[in-house]
Amino acid sequence: MPKIVDADVRRQDVVDAVLRIIAADGLERASLREVADEAGLAVGSVRHYFAGSDELLAFSFATVLDRVLARLRRLLPAVHAAAQGSAGQREAVLTLLGGMLPLDEESAVEVCAWLAFKNAARIKAFLSGDADRSHREVAAIVGAVIASLLPEDEPQDSLVLEAERLLATLDGLCLHALLQPGWMTAQMCRDVLERHLDGLAR
Repeated sequence: MPKIVDADVRRQDVVDAVLRIIAADGLERASLREVADEAGLAVGSVRHYFAGSDELLAFSFATVLDRVLARLRRLLPAVHAAAQGSAGQREAVLTLLGGMLPLDEESAVEVCAWLAFKNAARIKAFLSGDADRSHREVAAIVGAVIASLLPEDEPQDSLVLEAERLLATLDGLCLHALLQPGWMTAQMCRDVLERHLDGLAR
């Protein structure tokens, strides 16, 4: 009796192959044939789920974005639940912000692909929708973190500026950690975020 293949599991396997290829060799190498080889599948099997490379890349971008957002949303309640200014809140914030950084091999692959997709969206219209969604939804989560750290009467324009400042810090840390992992270690990333939070508190 032939083995039944779970279509959702197979799609996730293919997406994981796409992410590994992008992290190792760049987005342009993620053709159907290369992805099929990386996933240990026949090209026809990949075509069964994706009509072409554009559809495969768009699905992969949406998937990696959904994974990151799901992780951040799981961590956000702990930030709100802790007393403002407490050590518990600070740790919850650092844990959430660390969820956006390439702090281990798995997250490095994920972040590398995510940044590659966002950059490619400048010239590949089929990726632009999720690029916009990426910025909006991550900014909303970071904005919620900032709002939980600052006084309730903090002016709205100050909240927006601080959220953008933190987003810029996170983007910089992602790039540094990917390009210079020997220097920008997980501990260095944490130290930078600690210093950023200290400045925010002042």
